[in-house]
Amino acid sequence: MTTVLEIVTDPAHGGRWTSLRAGDREWLWHGTAAGRDRVSPGDAFVDAGGLEECVPTVRGNPDHGDAWSRPWKREGDTDTVRCDRFTLKRTIRGTAQGAEVDYVLEADLGFSFVWAAHALLDLSPRATLRLRDGARARLFPEAAPLLDRLWPAGAPWVEGDWPTPLGLPLDRFGPDDGTAVGAVVDDSRACVHDGTGCLAFALEADGQPLSIAVWRNLGGFPAENPYRSTGVEPMLGRVFDLADAGPGDAARVPASGEVRWRLTLGAACRCP
Repeated sequence: MTTVLEIVTDPAHGGRWTSLRAGDREWLWHGTAAGRDRVSPGDAFVDAGGLEECVPTVRGNPDHGDAWSRPWKREGDTDTVRCDRFTLKRTIRGTAQGAEVDYVLEADLGFSFVWAAHALLDLSPRATLRLRDGARARLFPEAAPLLDRLWPAGAPWVEGDWPTPLGLPLDRFGPDDGTAVGAVVDDSRACVHDGTGCLAFALEADGQPLSIAVWRNLGGFPAENPYRSTGVEPMLGRVFDLADAGPGDAARVPASGEVRWRLTLGAACRCP
């Protein structure tokens, strides 16, 4: 079987996806930060780009989760990482349309978590993102300077409707303009279009909250030495920081002791 997407991962260094290629097109962005291969649990996050498996949180403590800084073990076609409170297993399979990635998280009953396929993509200013029109979107504090008086004091997020929540056109990435916006959208499918290329994501999980996170950093983050990084991130959960989760905002381990989900990727348009 010929696959149209080629995925390369690095189990020894946090399970990071280092390549997501369709023909001559490499979809993953790579940063210049050094030291990604020397981290240990508790170290500050090193933004090397690619796709990080962020769990049990994206922001907060530990920053970008507890799995990216640990070695994973490969057995056959399955990679496994063991953390203090959970074990995560990942199996990647190529398909004629792209790839399927099956996940199993094992933990005690009631364990709550957020997971994100933290995919930083190498996108041109012409790139666009398609999600379901009217889907509810939460905008996080990076967007506050763009929203002026619309941001309630002390609010962890504000809400609007995709694709222009509170007037911000999040379906377009555009040229660098010194802004940064983080958002979580109530949808489970997304299509990225850039030139003649298309990358499609779809997420499935029974009984768990599903969303798509969007990171549109056009040279607005961090405050010192900002750079461009753009992300489309399928998620279990509806917040970046597990500490901010309200009812229904995080995945939860049932009596079986495990949560299963599937991420499907394709190089053909599957627009919502």
